[in-house]
Amino acid sequence: MADDRILTIPNALSFLRLLLVPVFLWLVLGPELDEIALLVLMASGITDYLDGKLARDLGQMSKIGAILDPVADRLYILAVVVGLSLRDIIPWWLAVLLPLRDVFLFGLVPFLRTRGYSSLPVHFLGKAATAALLYAFPLLLLGDGSGTVADLANVFGWAFTIWGVGLYWWAGILYAFQVQRLLSTMPRVTRAAS
Repeated sequence: MADDRILTIPNALSFLRLLLVPVFLWLVLGPELDEIALLVLMASGITDYLDGKLARDLGQMSKIGAILDPVADRLYILAVVVGLSLRDIIPWWLAVLLPLRDVFLFGLVPFLRTRGYSSLPVHFLGKAATAALLYAFPLLLLGDGSGTVADLANVFGWAFTIWGVGLYWWAGILYAFQVQRLLSTMPRVTRAAS
């Protein structure tokens, strides 16, 4: 059960992830310190795992944490696709395709609000898609170099990218079906009741 606490260990980890987003972008686009940018992405992935695990294990699940975690995930995905596309590591259409799914889902929120909801629970497919993308991006960044390691990273990075994008959009379509089902089965909430 989520509560109103703000100062929790999982929330501190989510705040740290948010603070590292601009650091990552600066590292990739400014001095092109890819090795340090990779460390930032790894730290993001580790803290993403830890904030959820600690929230459950320590009983520190909070409403703000339920918002911060997916926001941090989306900001990292956005920052990485912007950074990698500006560096010509990924094509521009991919940099548009991923955020477009989030714009699509954001457009469903007003419909959810008519039924008294602000969001839907995250399901496994969405988590798997995000995990695949969080594996893909460091590999693509590593694959921007030369040599055997870069070649292998590039191959595996694109494999994770293809699966991640497919799962990301599939999860988005499933969310849209959930919204449609909610709209057809739940009564409209009046303003006074909400």
